[in-house]
Amino acid sequence: MSVYVAEDFSADEADILRRYFTNLDGPVFALVNLPEVVKGALFARYSRSPKSLRRLFLDEFVGELDITGDASIDATVGLRRAEELYDRVFFEYGDDSVAQLGGVHLACEQASNLLTKILEWGRLMAYLEQSTRYIAYDARLPNTGRYRYYRPPEVLQSEDHKLGTRYVGDMDRLFDTYAELLPVLVDHFRDTIAKDEADSDFVYRQAIRAKAFDSLRGILPAAAQSNVGIYGTGQGYEALLLRMRSHPLPESRAYADLMLAELRKVIPSFLKRVDLDDRGVAWSNYFEGSRTAMDEVAARLFPTDLDVDPAPVVTLVDHDPDAEVKLVTSALYSHLSLPEAQIEARVRRMGTADRIAVLRAYEGDRANRRHKPGRALERSSYRFDVLADYGAFRDLQRHRMLTIEWQKLTPHHGYTRPEAVESAGAAERFDEAMTRSAELYEALSGPFPDDASYAVSLAYRIRFVMQMNAREAMHLIELRTTPQGHPAYRLVGQEMHRLIAEEAGHPAIAEMMRFVDNSAEPELERLQAERRAENRRLGR
Repeated sequence: MSVYVAEDFSADEADILRRYFTNLDGPVFALVNLPEVVKGALFARYSRSPKSLRRLFLDEFVGELDITGDASIDATVGLRRAEELYDRVFFEYGDDSVAQLGGVHLACEQASNLLTKILEWGRLMAYLEQSTRYIAYDARLPNTGRYRYYRPPEVLQSEDHKLGTRYVGDMDRLFDTYAELLPVLVDHFRDTIAKDEADSDFVYRQAIRAKAFDSLRGILPAAAQSNVGIYGTGQGYEALLLRMRSHPLPESRAYADLMLAELRKVIPSFLKRVDLDDRGVAWSNYFEGSRTAMDEVAARLFPTDLDVDPAPVVTLVDHDPDAEVKLVTSALYSHLSLPEAQIEARVRRMGTADRIAVLRAYEGDRANRRHKPGRALERSSYRFDVLADYGAFRDLQRHRMLTIEWQKLTPHHGYTRPEAVESAGAAERFDEAMTRSAELYEALSGPFPDDASYAVSLAYRIRFVMQMNAREAMHLIELRTTPQGHPAYRLVGQEMHRLIAEEAGHPAIAEMMRFVDNSAEPELERLQAERRAENRRLGR
């Protein structure tokens, strides 16, 4: 192993550095106690300097350091210089990559389910959303007595006061139905699913509640509020805010202003362009103009009374017939010294046994679904048209390393009612909730077409397209077919796997997805997960 030659720092320099770097003598270290803009500016300057990062920090960024205060942190160090550097790089050089060098954890609370999908659009960000599988929506918020759903001001303050009153009343009735049926479903599952003697009461109770939540989440409207945690770079936030500011949903535009105000407290330089007329405003106007033009041309070319063709839950609409040949070629490429065209020509002359041997070697000995083969699998791709309930869409939409587009949420594609709801004797109440949801949507769709989707319950189907390469398909399908998954998206994953094997004619690729679970719906989806969680707690 190479020996790293440590730098020499004076005692005073070392005293300063210890506050901001995790070590002073190793080649690998982290930056701490510094504003994100300083970290980003340091790396931006770093790429154009022969100095080490610690020496660069001392020589060029400590000018404003005040060591008379707290010895553990000084969040103002180098801030002025960092701001100046960002101004120059952003506006003079146009180096957008500099904005990738600093990030922020941002909490986004009380966001409707429509807004959460807008927030989670970007590929290069990380999200964690509150789950309807673990959170009950039967309680009213303290101090307000309100259920957790978004109240669009434009609807409640409209000239038609009856519509605002109806919105609140119908929403309350949907949540009332959810709250009233929750104990009914819990009791039903307790009566029909026996507790394993090896399970604790806590594990059994948690699994039962999760199944009840799963069965009833379809009643909740898209207005139901959730909390989302986001981690992203300055570049990611800038792109997100530009889209949010141009979005037709008023909630999105209002929330973008809230986010921008908070982000500017942490990474102000990263976001200077967002509301400049010739920069961010122009970009947002471009997005809005393009969307409006497409709405107009689509309405002209496709009349609203056009009959909708029947379609299955998942349709494979595009694939490459030569995918397996190309995948074998890509797998071999980095192990040879030949042009790719020559490799592919030889692969085409191979027998099936040899091609399978290559793919099995490339796949390796996968012990679990987290062991993923390399990027050769990215050579082939699949495009699926999916018609599933909005609850399933919410989970599938969070797979960011693929292309996903979705249509407007309406009640026009019908809804799915879990079998458990009927067997528990709650089908009539469930259907009444769906009718209430659809009628409120129709009442809103005229005066408030963008807000109307708040009224649509999660059980209603939405159409969306997902395009992914085989590597991402392996990840998505194996993850979303696990027994603890929700039945709605397990069905989508299982059907995708079947279509790859049978309709695309790629059995070798389908076989590589060896952790796909095609079993029927288990009695308690979350039971195994709750058992593992309890074992970890007991282990600690």
